[in-house]
Amino acid sequence: MKLVSISLSFVPVVTRVPLKFGDQILKEVSVARVGIEVEDEGKIATGWGETPLSVAWVWPSSLGYAEREERLKGFCEKLRGDLEENLGEGHPFVSGHRYIEDRLHDRLGEENAGRGEGEEMPHLAGLVCLSAFDLALYDAFGKLHGVKAFECLSKEWLGENDLGDFLEPAEKFAGKYPSDYLVEPEMRQPVWHLVGGLDPIDESELTGEEPDDGYPVLLRDWIRRDGLDCLKIKLRGNDLEWDYERLVAIGKISLEEGVRHLTTDFNCMVTDPEYVNEILDRVKADHGEIYERIDYVEQPFPYDLEANQIKVHSVSERKALFMDESAHDWRFVRLGLELGWTGVALKTCKTMTGAILSLCWAKEHGMDLMVQDLTNPRLAQVPHVLLAAYAGTICGVESNGMQFYPEASREFLKVHPGLYQRRNGVLDLGTLSGSGFGYAGVETL
Repeated sequence: MKLVSISLSFVPVVTRVPLKFGDQILKEVSVARVGIEVEDEGKIATGWGETPLSVAWVWPSSLGYAEREERLKGFCEKLRGDLEENLGEGHPFVSGHRYIEDRLHDRLGEENAGRGEGEEMPHLAGLVCLSAFDLALYDAFGKLHGVKAFECLSKEWLGENDLGDFLEPAEKFAGKYPSDYLVEPEMRQPVWHLVGGLDPIDESELTGEEPDDGYPVLLRDWIRRDGLDCLKIKLRGNDLEWDYERLVAIGKISLEEGVRHLTTDFNCMVTDPEYVNEILDRVKADHGEIYERIDYVEQPFPYDLEANQIKVHSVSERKALFMDESAHDWRFVRLGLELGWTGVALKTCKTMTGAILSLCWAKEHGMDLMVQDLTNPRLAQVPHVLLAAYAGTICGVESNGMQFYPEASREFLKVHPGLYQRRNGVLDLGTLSGSGFGYAGVETL
C-alpha cells in the first residue's frame, strides 16, 4: 500500500451536559477527521478515521483550553505533512509502528522546543493527534484489499513481520502475530455507562439548568431506558468522604435497579494506595453487596507512570486494577505489571497500532483487558467498539457519546441504530459490513 494524499479537517461538537476530567471540565470538543487515499498497482481506496481531541483528558494543564486545543490542531496539521513525506509504503501495522517509534517523539520535541515547564504537549496528546491518521490507514488498507481491518493482522498479511519484531522479549513473540491474540468477535457487546462526577443521581441534586432535550438526566432514568447493567463511577480522587459517599449512593441505586457490574474511576488524582484501600475496605465492611459488584478499579494514580512508580499491589490484591491513561504503549504496560497493575484499558485514541501491541503484550503476560471510551462520537465509535469485540474484554465496552453529545451522531444512528444507542444493556454491531472498519457509507457524513 502506497500513500497518495491525506485530508484533515475538524468537526466541532458541544456537550449537552459538562463532563469532568480530573480538575478540568469538558464542554466542547473538536473531532479530528482524516481521509487517506492509497493505491496499489493502480487500484485506489480512501480510508477514514476520526478522534475527539479531548483537551482536558489528553493534556491536564493550567494553560487555557483554547490555547491547548489550537496547539493540538496545529500538531495534527504538522503530522499530516510529515506523514505524507515520511510514512513510507506497506502494511499499516508496520508503517504505523515505524512512525511512532522513529518520528513521533521527535515531532513532539520540535513542538515543545523552547517552551517552559507546564507548556509542553504530553506524549499522550501526541498519540491522540496521530490516532485519526493511524485509524484511517487501517480502513484504507482493508478497503484496498477487500478485508476487514481487524482481520489483516495475521501472517497472511504481515508476512515475516511477526510480533518478535515489535515486542520484547523477542523470543517470546517470535512466530506469533496479533491475530493469535484476537478472538472471534461477539457483535453484541455489554455496554458501560459513565456516571460523571457532575451527573445528578437523584432529584435533590437537580438545579433546574439541566437540558430538556428528550434524553435522560437522572441515573435511574438512564438505567431504565437503556437497560443498563454496567456503571463506571467517576470519583474525585482527592476527597475521601465524598468519594465513599458517592460510591455507596450509586451502589445502592445499582442494587435497587438490578445493575450487576460497577467500576470506580478516581480520575488519576490519587498518590497513595491507602486512599483507595480505605474506601474499598469501608465499602466491603459496610456494604458487602455493593463491594461484590465492583469488577475492577480504573487508574487511580497519576498519568506519568515513570515519574510516579507507585507500588500498587495492595490495591490489586483487593480488586483488579486497570491501567488507562498511563498505558501509552506496551512498555508502560510492562512497567505497570511490575508495579502491581493487573489489567489494561485499551483505547483506539492512542492509535490502533499501539492498542494492538499493548493487547498482545498484556495477554501474553496474563493481564486482563477492557476497552474504555474517550466519549467517541461519529466515526470514532466504530473502531472503538470493534476493538472491544476482537480483544475479548472482561465485560463489553464503555460507550458514553450518547450521554454527552448524542446529536453529533444523529445521522450515523440512522445507519447503525444499534451502535449509536444503547438498548437492553448492549451495543449491537450487526450493521457494520464490508471491508475496512465496515462503516457502511457513513464516512461521508
